[in-house]
Amino acid sequence: QVQLVESGGGLVQAGGSLRLSCAAFGSIFSINAMGWYRQPPGKQRELVAIITSGDNTNYADSVKGRFTISFDNVKNMVRLQMNSLKSEDTAVYYCNADCTLRSGWRSNNYWGQGTQVTVSS
Repeated sequence: QVQLVESGGGLVQAGGSLRLSCAAFGSIFSINAMGWYRQPPGKQRELVAIITSGDNTNYADSVKGRFTISFDNVKNMVRLQMNSLKSEDTAVYYCNADCTLRSGWRSNNYWGQGTQVTVSS
């Protein structure tokens, strides 16, 4: 069993900052990548940022230069520092992890329950 526990969502004014955190719990052998997706109201879920166990990162163009993703492989935790927030950043943010269980033979994808980020203008 793998559980992703998210924290840090909330309400912030435009131009402000928030930091999201997501910790993976379970009998995890290895994590290939962790990242964040978001789903604005009435829209499709989209990639925000992803980081691999080798610290390679990828960002959506809409957040590049404003958001920073980092990974702690000791705590199995991914963090997303969000600066210069805009109203269009308002969405439910979902943590995602691609990992292999200690009893497994292949990697699988896991999702957090989502945390609301609301940016007021």
